[in-house]
Amino acid sequence: MKDLLIQLDHNSKKALYEQIYAFIRNEIADGKISHGEKLPSTRLLAGNLQISRSTVELAYEQLVAEGYLQTRPCAGYFVCDISGMYEWKQENRKETAEHIRQMEQKRSENYRITFSPFRVDEEHFPFRLWQKLNRNANFADDPSFFHAGDSRGDLRLRSVISSYLHRARGVNCEPEQIVLGAGNEYLLLLLAQMLGSNKVVAMEDYTYIQAAWTFQNMEYIVAPVGMDESGICIDEVKSYGADAVYVMPSHQFPIGTVMPLKRRMELLQWAAAEPDRYIIEDDHDSEFRYRGKPIPSLQGMDDGNHVIYLGTFSKSIAQSVRVSYMVLPKKLLGRYLSDCGFYSTTVPRIQQEVLYRFLENGDFERHLNRMKNVYKTKQECLLRLLKKQSWVKKIYGENAGFHVNVELNTTLSEAEVLALAEGKHIKLFGLSAYRLKKGEVQKPVILLLGYGNINEAQIKEGIEILSELLDPYVEKQG
Repeated sequence: MKDLLIQLDHNSKKALYEQIYAFIRNEIADGKISHGEKLPSTRLLAGNLQISRSTVELAYEQLVAEGYLQTRPCAGYFVCDISGMYEWKQENRKETAEHIRQMEQKRSENYRITFSPFRVDEEHFPFRLWQKLNRNANFADDPSFFHAGDSRGDLRLRSVISSYLHRARGVNCEPEQIVLGAGNEYLLLLLAQMLGSNKVVAMEDYTYIQAAWTFQNMEYIVAPVGMDESGICIDEVKSYGADAVYVMPSHQFPIGTVMPLKRRMELLQWAAAEPDRYIIEDDHDSEFRYRGKPIPSLQGMDDGNHVIYLGTFSKSIAQSVRVSYMVLPKKLLGRYLSDCGFYSTTVPRIQQEVLYRFLENGDFERHLNRMKNVYKTKQECLLRLLKKQSWVKKIYGENAGFHVNVELNTTLSEAEVLALAEGKHIKLFGLSAYRLKKGEVQKPVILLLGYGNINEAQIKEGIEILSELLDPYVEKQG
């Protein structure tokens, strides 16, 4: 067992668990703690440092999530193998898509409760502040606001986004590398034009289905790749001869997997083997992590040449704020300017100005902190109720985002479960809707239970109704 001599600064602005996390991570990366070594127990380390055990547990959990440590039942925490990995340095079809759209359109029309994994909380939106920002954004004395502006978006907004991404997500970029657009699909359309035609893009078999259809509409071949507990399977990516890989490493949708360090490095190594290979990193709801700090972006681990980073404010602020952003490697900037630079930005300049003020004043990060607590409270309520149900076999994907995955203990099919709930005006979402390989029956039945835009009373009512419906169909064990 390795003794850890950690000097904690109790006057630092950095939390104690972050100091512990950073120390151990650096020791492992520098080879001072070797693969297979056992770390002190959380109780022992907490005693040595004279701090609470929960502080050490948070640090260890973050290291497990990022792939530096692994737990062994009844044995403790051990260092993972990160040797021999990619060396990096940090430098300054349509029916399915239509079905999903229709489900969202009907969400408030006929349903008493909608467990949507997409919708965000509306009750706690800072309406008065947003109205004030709109009122104060007076453009009468600045005629330039009536011009089309930069195709990438206003420089001031891109600058503040660049600073935020570096601070919060570890993204290394300059404002010139950022392109704004009204939604991720629009940005993917631009990207496809930059990368060229007849490309093969690998995507996890369960994925954000609208992205897959966007690529197919651009005549790309979408290769459905299997997943294991670490995420996308690299060997399958290689077997397809992919030109690009689309992944969500910090919180995979819809499964909820967090890609550990070793798999991230393997993916970066795959991309670095050819000059025109790219990883498209969709980081759509990475801000909402409920244990430990957010997982650093894959882009921040790259050498700056192979990761294209996507993010959006639709989840962190509101769905009506249709502002997404794409961070391009510098070597793609020339292609953007020549192939796409003539397009006008799809985000109105007035909305860009309001969003700039929201970010620049610090209001955005304060809003994020409030919403993390709101979502965490809702999630805890949902989990408490689910753990009491006989029809719930397994719960996973609960560390981040707006939904949990619930594997059912039932004799019913997914379609039968959805139909039963619909008969009681409860809208459910099944995992099979997000699978690229169609035609296979989804077994076991897995639901995506979202809690973003419902309150605790609705969560309780919804689970009570589901229990009445599903209890008679619980599969008998043995």
